[in-house]
This record gives sequence, structure tokens and C-alpha cells, in this order.
Amino acid sequence: MRQKIHRILVTGGAGFIGSNFIHYYLKKYKNCQIINLDKLTYAGNLANLKTILKDPRHTFIKGNICDRKKVKQAMRGADIVVHFAAETHVDKSIKGPAEFIKTNVIGTQVLLEMALENKIQRFHHISTDEVFGALELNKQQKFSEKTSYDPRSPYSASKASSDHLVRAYFHTYGLPITISNCSNNYGPFQFPEKIIPLFILNALKNKPLPIYGDGKSVRDYIFVEDHCRAIDIILQKGKIGETYCIGAGAEKNGINIADTILDILKKPKKLKQFVTDRLGHDRKYAVNYSKIKKELGWTPKVGFEEGIKKTIKWYSAIFYQKHL
Repeated sequence: MRQKIHRILVTGGAGFIGSNFIHYYLKKYKNCQIINLDKLTYAGNLANLKTILKDPRHTFIKGNICDRKKVKQAMRGADIVVHFAAETHVDKSIKGPAEFIKTNVIGTQVLLEMALENKIQRFHHISTDEVFGALELNKQQKFSEKTSYDPRSPYSASKASSDHLVRAYFHTYGLPITISNCSNNYGPFQFPEKIIPLFILNALKNKPLPIYGDGKSVRDYIFVEDHCRAIDIILQKGKIGETYCIGAGAEKNGINIADTILDILKKPKKLKQFVTDRLGHDRKYAVNYSKIKKELGWTPKVGFEEGIKKTIKWYSAIFYQKHL
């Protein structure tokens, strides 16, 4: 009996995590079709997909998730939706919240409505640990699926709103959903506004590495391929209506990250530069991923230093190609 070909709509598939997920999925599964809907903002780049643009299993559609006609076109015939598309940068949300509300809340609602109409078998929503607020720096606390929401920035508030909408469509309309709240990702294809690619590229250029405030605010960092594996296993084994927190236990602050990158690249520590802190800067995020470990058997495979070395290797290749 011939195996069914799964048809998956990936929103934001030209962005950082979305493009990594598509690469991962096409490499692992031969019997699939991926429709990639992305409006190609500054952080969405077709160059992230150049090795698979001619793969017959991958179809790219340029479009905005707020555009009902485009979403309807992209979702036609799909079995599964994996929803990455979002405005994600906290600093940009502070300067201009409106676009974050439009994309992250209204765009998600459009997708949910179309998913109901198309009788989607699974709607998986990618979210963030930032919806839970902040932890105290010197306490051994971690976010979990039971943590109350307490968003602190326009970005995290917009993501919290979209999480609530997704759950509402499950409880009200019976839409088969799952949600994952993940810690900070790093790895190939990340736009260099985020700390790790910014620090790597600045170090390669012998430019200062700008560290917010006292540099002691902590985040839990996960290598992007580990996140892709977690999404995959949630799609396979996750329980409808459930939320899964994803982390890697790599709790690092800005100073730790700068020192690690400078040590690997053999660059002087004087490149560290402390700058004015971000408005409303949350002090600590950390994720308890015991639920996905216990129930679905997922654990991170790539340690922080190994992941940073892989990431440096990828960005270094691009940097030196441009400067030959």
C-alpha cells in the first residue's frame, strides 16, 4: 500500500527557524510536500532556501499571512500547518508595536479561520518563552507549561495573544492544535540583529560587541536543529490541545556569549562594549522541558559550545566569501 504524501503549509519558511525546519524536514522525509508562505521581510530571505528552491517537494508562495486570499491559496490541500511567521525582534516592537499586533495576532487569526475552513488535521503554533514574563536572576526558577502568562514587551504580548487565540480555536471550534513555547534559538540563517550572529560578525570585523546594561541578563539558548527535531516529534506524537515547552538548559548571559565567541575566534576581550540597557529588559528566561522529554522522548543533542562553533563556522564562511 502506497504511503500517503503529507502536504504541510509552513508560514514564515524563508525566515530563520522556518527555513531550518524546511531543510530538516525535506532531508528527513522523502514523502512530503511543503508549501512555504512568506512575505519576505528583512528577516525572510530566499537565499536561506537556495539549495531547495528547485526541489519539487517545495513550493514557495510570496504572501502575507494577513491576506486571506493568499492564505486560502497556500492552504488548499494541506494536511498540516506549522506556523512560524511572526514579527520577532523585541527592540523593533518597542519602537513600532502596531506591525507586531497586525502580523502576530491578526495574521494568526486569519490562519486559524482558514484552517477551520480547510479541515486541517493539525495546526502547530510556534511561540516563545517570553510570553511568561521574567524570572529572578539569582533563583533556580524555570518556565513550564503551568507558568502563568505575564508578557512584558509589545512583542511578547502579541505572541501571548496569538497563543490564547490558538487555544480558543481548539476549545471553541475543536481545531486540532498544538503549541510549543521555545527558548532563544541560534544557528545558521539567523538575521544578524540577534545577539549571537551580531557578535560573531562584529568579532570577525574586529568591531565592538554591544552588551546591554551590565551584561548579566540570562537567556536559555537552543541550537535551531534541536528545536526543529522537537517540532517534528510534536507533530508525530504530541497530544492535540497540548502545549510543550522547549529549552536546552544552556542559560547564558551577554558576557558569557561574548567571551565564548571571542575565545573561539581568538579575538581580544577588549571588543566587549557595554551599552545602554534595553527598555523593560527582562532579567532571566529559563525553560523546564521535562514534559516533552517525559511524554515524547525529546532531549537536546547539541551543547552550547558545540552549537556556537557550528554557528561561527557557518557565518565565517559567508563573511570570508564576501571579503575575498
